[in-house]
Amino acid sequence: MTNPQRPVPQPGILDIAPYLPGKSGAPGSKAVKLSANESPLGASPKAIAAFASAAEHLEIYPEGSSRILREALGEVHGIDPARIVCGNGSDDLLHLLAQTYLGEGDEAVMNRYGFSVYPIITMATGAKIVMVEETDYTADVDALLAAVTARTKVIWLANPNNPTGTYLSDAEVRRLHAGLRPDILLVIDSAYAEYVTAADYSVGLHLVGEAENVVMVRTFSKMGLAAARIGWMVAPDHVTDAIHRIRGPFNVNLPAQLAGAAATRDLEFNEKLRAHNAKWRDWLTAELNGNAMRVLPSEANFILVLFPDAETAARAFASLMEGGYIVREVGQSYGINNGLRISIGSEDAMRGVAKILKSMVISQ
Repeated sequence: MTNPQRPVPQPGILDIAPYLPGKSGAPGSKAVKLSANESPLGASPKAIAAFASAAEHLEIYPEGSSRILREALGEVHGIDPARIVCGNGSDDLLHLLAQTYLGEGDEAVMNRYGFSVYPIITMATGAKIVMVEETDYTADVDALLAAVTARTKVIWLANPNNPTGTYLSDAEVRRLHAGLRPDILLVIDSAYAEYVTAADYSVGLHLVGEAENVVMVRTFSKMGLAAARIGWMVAPDHVTDAIHRIRGPFNVNLPAQLAGAAATRDLEFNEKLRAHNAKWRDWLTAELNGNAMRVLPSEANFILVLFPDAETAARAFASLMEGGYIVREVGQSYGINNGLRISIGSEDAMRGVAKILKSMVISQ
């Protein structure tokens, strides 16, 4: 065996397909970005003010455990702050969970159209991806349970799911958990919880409180603070202890901590954002269903539009781009070649998108 001429990554690293973010417009572009599920109403004014106030203390390290943010989250959500871990976006926490609970020879189970970060963080640990087919673009509890083996260590479940917007009811999530061994960690990724209007949905907090093998992960990115990169999770004490041992000592910066705490307490703004999303998500769904387009029922801040084939989806994407709207293609990242994910934006943007897509001549 010859000596390599440069450093070589660990086995499997170069087999990982990198995460592909939604497209943005060119510098100076006036195109409306509807590709990244960002807040159409911006950030909470209170969060913006809190973020700005941190400029007076940029020379000081932030408090290492995100105490200010954890206390705000505990206060609003009725959680013991000691059971909360904060991170540089929820992706940071998902990576830490994978690093802690997966390794060579282990398996992680996930549904076919789950968040594309799950395969990345699983492969990075040397563990095997077990991809489970869905039922009509919705996670199938029976299929997930059937995929569990003696090597299974983690179940990744986005609820609601990205990019489909579909969800599992509280009863179905509990049925999934009841079928798992106690040594399997169920990670409930509730990134879009703020937007859910379904009465039978649960964010997962009660299940975390009842079980020793359930973690709930959340983010501030969808509620107006995507640039600040703030994530948080609630977990049993033994999980938080393990995660604290490997997370970065200052993994949430001070402006983000202050903005996150203010955003958490700004219930009026959060309800305004939720109401706007529900109104225009339902409106756009009703407008586009038909004319050979199918919109999956969504509980998130986006919809997934399915076209008859990949060619029609590509034509729809190009028409929207020409009209000044950037949406998310989901073929390369998720394998849904005939789909486009459209974030819920302003009233003008939603009416503009609907007008363009409804004007297309689509053959079934």
